[in-house]
Amino acid sequence: MSALICGSVAYDNIMVFPDRFKNHILPEQIHILNVSFLVPELRREFGGCAGNIAYSLKLLGGEPLIMATVGQDGDAYLQRLDELGLNRRHVRRLDDSFTAQAFITTDLDDNQITAFHPGAMTYSHLLKVTAEDGVRLGIVAPDGRDGMIGHAQQFAECGIPFIFDPGQGMPMFSGEELLTFLDQATYATFNDYEAKLLCERTGLSLDQLATRVDALIVTLGGDGSHIYHGGQRLVIPSAKAEALLDPTGCGDAYRAGLLYGIEQGMDWDQTGRLASLLGALKIACAGPQNHHFTRDSLAQRYCQEFGSRLW
Repeated sequence: MSALICGSVAYDNIMVFPDRFKNHILPEQIHILNVSFLVPELRREFGGCAGNIAYSLKLLGGEPLIMATVGQDGDAYLQRLDELGLNRRHVRRLDDSFTAQAFITTDLDDNQITAFHPGAMTYSHLLKVTAEDGVRLGIVAPDGRDGMIGHAQQFAECGIPFIFDPGQGMPMFSGEELLTFLDQATYATFNDYEAKLLCERTGLSLDQLATRVDALIVTLGGDGSHIYHGGQRLVIPSAKAEALLDPTGCGDAYRAGLLYGIEQGMDWDQTGRLASLLGALKIACAGPQNHHFTRDSLAQRYCQEFGSRLW
């Protein structure tokens, strides 16, 4: 089964600040904030939500299709997709833009300050979701505003179930627009901060919002996640990470687990635990697309963490 992943393809410029932001930001002077962080460590990684989700889903044995736009500097990313065996027939290169780029600074407490240039991502609405590919599942991940609106509507019109995952794109949408997304989507996922913002913007509780989708998932970092389904809230434990090296892309790895679990007809408890494990595997590696596993090693780790078989 192919899953269509609509979202950003981006270069991540990741910097590590060997201190804590709180030691350099004066709360009483926040209105005139002017700070500079010396970052001796810098890496450039392949990232973007669509690229990251597809990477982990491919490792699981899925067949993701990426729908995204890249810019004039996107050839290196296109070559990487080919090397990974990721289908890119829905990835369009635009010669008058740069590929989206994130500039991420992480401190010793894993807090992050991010600047993001959308570039070619702004034109993601030029790509259309259709039923012609035989896609039976999709996700609308952070992308250009018009693209996210259009792709959600197109998934709904084609009758293709999909996950709504606004992520960092949430500030672009009003409460009314967010409710429209939920009514169109089959599933929705947020981190704990985004979930609070969702409740604030819509004026509804998570229990109320959960009635609009088949499942609403809220991730809680090291505290696991909650899955609202069928009028109940499942508490999903976190998996133990071997190291807390880099949180960039952990949410995308988690979402790959959700997609795979839904594709395979797993129950929500097993789906959530698989997603949790993928997040733990990712955080132990630097960069959003450098973690590795085989199906056998993943199954063994799943059994160690949760005491049951994965497959």
